[in-house]
Amino acid sequence: MNFVISKNPIQIIGIFLVGFFFILTSCRNNRVDYIAYYNTVNSIDSIYRIKNDTLIAIKKFKKLFRKYPPRNDERMEEYENYIKFSDKYNRNFGRKKSLYKLIPLVAPYWKFKREDSDFFKLYKKYGIDSTFVEQKVVEWKNSLNKQLIDSFRIAFIRDQAKDPITGEQSLENFRKNSELLKWALKNFGYPSMQKIGLETEDGVFMPMDAYLNHMAQIEDYEYFKTKLIDYVNSGDIPPRDYAEMVERYNQINQLKTVYGLKRTDDEFIKDSVIINRKRRQIGLQSIKHRRKITQEFLKKIR
Repeated sequence: MNFVISKNPIQIIGIFLVGFFFILTSCRNNRVDYIAYYNTVNSIDSIYRIKNDTLIAIKKFKKLFRKYPPRNDERMEEYENYIKFSDKYNRNFGRKKSLYKLIPLVAPYWKFKREDSDFFKLYKKYGIDSTFVEQKVVEWKNSLNKQLIDSFRIAFIRDQAKDPITGEQSLENFRKNSELLKWALKNFGYPSMQKIGLETEDGVFMPMDAYLNHMAQIEDYEYFKTKLIDYVNSGDIPPRDYAEMVERYNQINQLKTVYGLKRTDDEFIKDSVIINRKRRQIGLQSIKHRRKITQEFLKKIR
């Protein structure tokens, strides 16, 4: 078969534009929607946590993690639970490949996770010793963005600084940190734990949920409210961190709760359907479901 290549420049440009549009559309369609991921995780979590049907949960988790690179919520621990449940019920979960994938997800909390003897027993069962796991955590730390870490280390120290007379934190410092966050978003994307970790080598604690809370107290709040929802959708910001920022703003300005994080019992009784719908829109569990997760989490760490 002979193909005739057009020499007409208008036709060539037209073909190029059609091809470019097709590629652009394909890229957009291939973007992962993590709000849908979080809502699916919430649904699966309720299957085993509330309905006690672990085998169905394993099956659904397996399907989910084929579609999405996993996250591992600090309280739900969806990927870690998938692996543990699969091991317990002799279901295939990918063995070493999946265990390797879990390491960077727990690495930000390694100071605490390394005390979990059951975690190491699971790895040992599949031929992975603790020395190897520790080395992988070191490699993860070395892969973090050193420029962002240095910048946010200074920002978090500044964030916690208090006026020696009033004892209040400085709005001016929050504004400086706002500019840093804008710069980071423009140049590196959101400074998630997979970019900056949770704590520096010299012990500076860097929880981005607290950082975002302070963005609710300055003039740039509306910018961040609009901008950061994209990073919830991309899986870089946990839904609760975003919701905490919004609720902090509402609390300061005496506005009605949106996600029910700062709710009163009267508000919950009256607006629970609306609140739960809003929560689902950003990937949060229902209030009842989250309450059960929190209760079990607190029981676990006691």
